Amino acid sequence: MAPDPRTGDAPQVVNHHRGSGVHHERPEAIKAVPLRHWGRWIASVVILYIFVALIYSLAKNPAIHWDTIGDYLFRPLILEGALRTLELTFVAMVIGIAGGTILAVMRLSDNYVLSWLSWLYIWFFRGTPVFVQILIWGYFGILYPNLFLGLPFTGLAFGDMETNRIIGGFVAAILALGLNEAAYAAELVRAGIISVDRGQAEAAKSLGMSPGLTMRRIVLPQAMRVIIPPMGNETISMLKTTSLVAVISGRELLTNVQTIYSQNFKIMPLLLVACIWYIFFTTLLTIGQYYLERHFGKGFGEKETESAEKRALKRLRQKGGDVNEPGNF
Repeated sequence: MAPDPRTGDAPQVVNHHRGSGVHHERPEAIKAVPLRHWGRWIASVVILYIFVALIYSLAKNPAIHWDTIGDYLFRPLILEGALRTLELTFVAMVIGIAGGTILAVMRLSDNYVLSWLSWLYIWFFRGTPVFVQILIWGYFGILYPNLFLGLPFTGLAFGDMETNRIIGGFVAAILALGLNEAAYAAELVRAGIISVDRGQAEAAKSLGMSPGLTMRRIVLPQAMRVIIPPMGNETISMLKTTSLVAVISGRELLTNVQTIYSQNFKIMPLLLVACIWYIFFTTLLTIGQYYLERHFGKGFGEKETESAEKRALKRLRQKGGDVNEPGNF
């Protein structure tokens, strides 16, 4: 074969046949240079500058009175209101989750009466503002001055009591927040239930499990992965919604803050005291939500799969097995 007239070198013969034993060097890897997004950097700098300027403005604002904030942050009346806020949040969420679970099961029931009653309840409580519901329960004595225990339509009454003695500010707040939350929790629980494959319930039925046992042991534990994230958001929202109870003097955090600044007229510092406590409680709830999501989300997602593979690889190495051997990993 004649040499190349341009270079004088003999041409190279490239063997394209498989199994010839000829190995060729792989081409060099392409050095990819990432695209620089200058607009993102400029926007980040501008936003950071505005944020720092806002924090500096608040820190140096003489109307805030940081000494007053520090003085009232741990006052007994403020701590009492903060504890009452936590109590309202906890009790209302217990009522809401329990009631929501019952309503969700009723909504999915084959019994049309139960299904429609559940729909009607959800329709009413989601269709009216929670602030209005708080006012209704706060002034419930106008509708029914006395509450009695007896059999309706028969005239039999075993006892009665004045409504305002039973439904005070705290009880009215619990009823308003808890019953309203049940309507929203019902839809969250229903979404979690229908996210579980129907084959799970059918398999449980084939094992002789009752519908109630199937719901408790099979369906709801799997539905928790879907229910927990939005329910955590509902809990955080409930914590802040308790501030609306101040309209009926529920003795929670905002009510006590208003009581104090109505006497000393230090409105803004005391409102910031309330904000600090709300942010503190929200942070605690966010941390709790994170760990609950991680607990009920085990076995789902790419990170969980990767972690399981790493744990299996670690156990195999501890046993002295070969990772590359088929069947080991």
